[in-house]
Amino acid sequence: MNVNDYAERASEMFVLSDSFIRIKELIDDESSTIDDIADVILLDPALAGTILKLANSSFFNYSGKIDTISKAVLVLGITEVYNLVITFFTNKAFKGIDAKQDYLDDFWCKSVDCALIVKYLGARLNIANSERLFILGLLHNLGELVVHQVSPEQMLVANSFSSTELPWEKQVASLGFTYGACSAELLKQWQLPFSIIEPIRNQDDNDFTYSSDESKLLYLAKRIMLSQYDCSSHAIELLLTEDTLQQLPIDQNMLKGANNFCDLERLSILSILNPGAAMIY
Repeated sequence: MNVNDYAERASEMFVLSDSFIRIKELIDDESSTIDDIADVILLDPALAGTILKLANSSFFNYSGKIDTISKAVLVLGITEVYNLVITFFTNKAFKGIDAKQDYLDDFWCKSVDCALIVKYLGARLNIANSERLFILGLLHNLGELVVHQVSPEQMLVANSFSSTELPWEKQVASLGFTYGACSAELLKQWQLPFSIIEPIRNQDDNDFTYSSDESKLLYLAKRIMLSQYDCSSHAIELLLTEDTLQQLPIDQNMLKGANNFCDLERLSILSILNPGAAMIY
């Protein structure tokens, strides 16, 4: 099976709901109003509740209280609310995956950490359109869940790398593609925006010649996250070279700040998106 085969199988197993499709249509329609979007969100109480919880969390740091979906769209912006909708329905789509709970909890912890790190770095570097950075980190590794569901034995082989091997290189050797490439193909099947798909597709490309700022940030954020998890025994130089860090540029203080930001915000995000994973902390 190649990466397209996996993505096609996944798009049949992990389906975004009709509510998501309707919200996407409204957001793509320039004639739609805030109230039009809010009305469809309100049809799904769980979605509305999740958006309001996230909007009022310390992550967004809004000084007032956001008590209606219309206000959430107005204050956070359509793009940010759309990202929250994607977050909710992606999480919901993978609820039925055949996997042990501790594996899933660990997976979402790492995904949230990557999302927080890339958001933090983007804010520090004043990257334009940084509102989509969080969603890039959160969705960057969905391909692992796809391979786990379709070929769990293949995932075990791909995830068995030594402290001198890089995870994405082992994935290519075992599967013929990276989890990032599989993630991008699934998101393409779901018809998500190109601006989300491309950085996820390019997250393992260490040639920054034609990379967008979003791709560079995701590349770095993923490696910073992995240095605290699966690659904690790797030499840091293997994951992050000084030349790579200077591409944006990022110094050691910023790396420390990113990890501190994770420690501060991780629990509040997990408690909303994946309460089971939050129990770990």
